[in-house]
Amino acid sequence: MTGAHEGAATIGERITEAIAIKVAFTIHAFGLSIDISDTVITTWVVMAILIGFSIIVTRRLKMIPAGVQVFVEFFIGFADSFTTDYMGHHGKKYAPFIGTIVLFLVTANLLPLLTPIGGFGFEPFFTIKPLTRDINVTAAFAIITMTVVVFSNFRYHGPIGFLKTLIKPLPMMLPFNLLEYIVKPLSLTLRLFGNILAAFIIMQLIEIIVPVGLPPIMALYFDLFDGLIQAVVFSFLSTVYIAEAIE
Repeated sequence: MTGAHEGAATIGERITEAIAIKVAFTIHAFGLSIDISDTVITTWVVMAILIGFSIIVTRRLKMIPAGVQVFVEFFIGFADSFTTDYMGHHGKKYAPFIGTIVLFLVTANLLPLLTPIGGFGFEPFFTIKPLTRDINVTAAFAIITMTVVVFSNFRYHGPIGFLKTLIKPLPMMLPFNLLEYIVKPLSLTLRLFGNILAAFIIMQLIEIIVPVGLPPIMALYFDLFDGLIQAVVFSFLSTVYIAEAIE
């Protein structure tokens, strides 16, 4: 029994260690100490990948697309048509925003696939953990989305029109309509955070218990498929919320 408890404690400690948000280094400036966590560094890496890819792809654009340009134009066309379907003629104005969310979340959620698999005493040379396992990151995305929602409501309906939407269909609905602006970002935050963190914990357990053979197979779902699905779900809900504000 003691051995079983020790084994469980060891697994629990490893999981706790894996999901912890660690401070990579601290910047001291103007009398302030700013902690830079591993999620901030991962964010910088994702930004560098997307910016670098954009620069490389757009350097030599051709009238007749070929190679990577074909996929880029396909994605842009898909983003335009997707947002237009839900927002009407306003959709193309929001396609860059929704497309950026999709690209960022897909890159962030799939980046951990580059981490070598450890086991049997072998420690990977580097470890990339899911960026959105940090609730601060998912909360930031949710806040940005809701800021766009409120701005869109003001833009297309004006201050008076925005206030009128808060008392529709009846004035007694005011508290519930106001509550939506708390529930929606909270839902976006927890859905993305919970799903990615759960998948990450499951993969850690698999790598600890069955370190050979099974992890690469299960990673196809928990890292690849689940990461894509969560990025699509977050982007879809963001599109729906903005469309509701414009309507």
